[in-house]
Amino acid sequence: MNYKDFGLVNTKILFANALRGGYAIPAFNFFNMETLRAIMDAHNETQSPIILAVSESAIKYMGGDLLMGMIRGCGLTPANNIALHLDHGNSVESCKNAIDLGFSSVMIDASNLPLDENIKLTKQVVEYAKKFDVSVEAELGTLAGIEDENTQSDINIYTNPNDVVKFVNATNIDSLAVAVGTSHGAYKRKNDGEELRFDILAQIAKLLPEFPLVLHGASSIPQNLVKTINEFGGKIADARGIPSEQLQRAVSMNVCKINVDSDARLAFTAAIRQNLSDAPSNFDPRKYLGAAIHEMKKTYIDEIRDIMGSDAKIIK
Repeated sequence: MNYKDFGLVNTKILFANALRGGYAIPAFNFFNMETLRAIMDAHNETQSPIILAVSESAIKYMGGDLLMGMIRGCGLTPANNIALHLDHGNSVESCKNAIDLGFSSVMIDASNLPLDENIKLTKQVVEYAKKFDVSVEAELGTLAGIEDENTQSDINIYTNPNDVVKFVNATNIDSLAVAVGTSHGAYKRKNDGEELRFDILAQIAKLLPEFPLVLHGASSIPQNLVKTINEFGGKIADARGIPSEQLQRAVSMNVCKINVDSDARLAFTAAIRQNLSDAPSNFDPRKYLGAAIHEMKKTYIDEIRDIMGSDAKIIK
């Protein structure tokens, strides 16, 4: 299937508008009906362009046909400004599979390989994707942290600015994910004084003027959600995210896509823990899952308005 059959768009026009308008497109990960519903509710309320991000493990969890059935059920048109994106595809085959399912954007993550091998693998994905007008994202540098089996590393290797021009020119990608101090999971900083490497980001932005840059592992980890989880039986100690003011600063330096996953997981978990505690006799999943949808929607709306600046930015 082609993504246009689902009313989706690729990311090219979204990124061009974001760079011109000085905001970022949120890439929100989803893995079931509840997470997708929360994203769509936030989209409808804020009128923000959205990238629906799906990892390989999420595709496996939902099943490709059910996933695309849910997308079709959203009743999208290009006027919604919504892209469907494979997050951290780890092989040419996984990217091809996503494109064949109907994804409008894919990420090939060969950042763990030497530069020349990363280029070689990325070019193969681009060659296939361009046949279907699908956008391609790739990554230079390595993010520390764990999100799922495809995104885990013990080390953080910053993007080398000296490599970015060669990589972009050699691969013809549409956007570049950079490593400047973000990380996957809920433990992104060891202390509140840590800052992103804006010196590296500034060099990259200067070398690649008006080229879309991407931040992965950029959840803000709202402390009210962490507190709620811990109050109702959870054990998430010393979780720290990327402060909103740092993310806003990054947006001013060509970052036009910010990935958010952990924040929604925290909102989902916090709402369910509190709901089950407040109503211990309840055994209707629709009630506590409904609470989770509501809490995730609130989190998405806050990030769209306070971090991305993408509310009311849909281009008809």
